[in-house]
Amino acid sequence: MIHVIKNIERPSAEMIESFRGIGTATVHEAQGRKGYIQHGIRPIAAKTRICGPAFTVAGVPRDNLMLHKAIERAQPGDVIVASVGGYYESGYWGGLMNVAAMARKLGGLAIDGCVRDSEELIESGFPIFCRGFCIQGTAKWGLGLVNHPIVFGGAFIRPGDLILGDHDGMVVVEREACAEVLAKSQARDEAEAKKSLQLAAGVSSVEFNKLGKNFEILGLVEE
Repeated sequence: MIHVIKNIERPSAEMIESFRGIGTATVHEAQGRKGYIQHGIRPIAAKTRICGPAFTVAGVPRDNLMLHKAIERAQPGDVIVASVGGYYESGYWGGLMNVAAMARKLGGLAIDGCVRDSEELIESGFPIFCRGFCIQGTAKWGLGLVNHPIVFGGAFIRPGDLILGDHDGMVVVEREACAEVLAKSQARDEAEAKKSLQLAAGVSSVEFNKLGKNFEILGLVEE
């Protein structure tokens, strides 16, 4: 078995940059409500955003050995996306690992587990999404996988898929679908900007969304 796959395909730098300012909810809706990542994986600080190709890690519970390997092998802009075997109660990532990741100009960390040295991580500004904070340490003997497909926060993620995160949550876009989803996301943003003008002018959301029929069918009574 090959434990670490070093070469993966990624979306173009231009494609990644085009997604950077688009909200995760918009992307999720634009691709047919696919790619949702469980809401328990949250940004460590307000206004934290993440956008980049997934550099996947399938780790072992209470062990961060493969995260160290991922930092060594990932390229600038890559987002390390790590599962930890379902055991959240350890600090799989800390301040020193964070320094190493920033030195290599990585795009962030998304981990289905906890981290520690939280004040240091937050002050660094390095984008991190995680389950929370935990002081419990880890071993370094678990041989897992790097750049194999993983299930992360309930979503199936392949290396090179695009990972997006903001304060609303996280979403994954299949690498091959990026161009189509980008176009639909941009169109959705434009349409919502026009709708916002009408709502701001006083049109009710019931009228705007043509919800009168819904209330009629459901037998709504007002007096």
